Amino acid sequence: MPRAIAPIPLRTHVDRTRAALGRRLFFDTRLSGDGSIFCARCHDPTHAYTDGRRRSLSLVPEASARQFNVPTLLNVSLNFAFGWRAEHETLEAQARSVIENPEHMGADWPGALHRLRADPALVAEFESAFADGLTATNVTRAIAEFERSLITPNAALDRYLRGDRNALSEEALCGYRTFHRYGCVSCHQGVNVGGNLLARFGIFGSPYEGRETLVPTDLGRYSLTGRENDRRVFRVPSLRNVALTAPYFHDGSARTLEDAVRIVARYQLGREVPEKDMDCLVAFLHSLTAPQPESPR
Repeated sequence: MPRAIAPIPLRTHVDRTRAALGRRLFFDTRLSGDGSIFCARCHDPTHAYTDGRRRSLSLVPEASARQFNVPTLLNVSLNFAFGWRAEHETLEAQARSVIENPEHMGADWPGALHRLRADPALVAEFESAFADGLTATNVTRAIAEFERSLITPNAALDRYLRGDRNALSEEALCGYRTFHRYGCVSCHQGVNVGGNLLARFGIFGSPYEGRETLVPTDLGRYSLTGRENDRRVFRVPSLRNVALTAPYFHDGSARTLEDAVRIVARYQLGREVPEKDMDCLVAFLHSLTAPQPESPR
């Protein structure tokens, strides 16, 4: 069988000092405008760096209905772009956007830096990690380096792809073959089993059929560009650790893996999934779960 999926490398090259500093900032409320929000509120390590909600919380209550489902940060550095609409080219840009967004963390940099610089120990950490010390740019660089450390290289599928033919159960191996046979690998391939291209959500009909209202986030990149070709176009998510990151899709509309597989098969592939194939595919998706990364300290 052609190998469209590659194992995650066992070693990741990150600056441990900067990553440890980024981890500290990840839990620091001083980066939010009102001192109540921190990155881990939405990207909770105990929920595979998601929050388990359909759509993320917002500092502006009336805006919650138009937020995206929170994507996992596990293996995020293996994606080709960031955000459901691939609106950010770097992790640093994505972090800056969240900190500045009035609906997310609502911070202004002069205020945030003033609060951080009042902490002598933190200032010393920045001076140790960066030649120019504590700056807005270095805050986002540290957070991004922490996110780059969140790699999970030892899923059962990785071990199988490295040559351990006993790593997958018979059902998971059946699912791996079915995943190829159905053509799922046309979108979910590579080292991150996705995350490396854009695709329209709903090729064989609209998955929004029957909904009374749509919000701008449901329109995908169209809400950024206004181009008709971008309507319902999203970054294809990685399937790594997908069994831990329910609910699914940009709007959290699929509650279970079975729901997600059924919807993708129907609207992306134009087919229904027999029960036996469903069981195999779900077993394969579980084989993408890996031990969680240790936090740099």
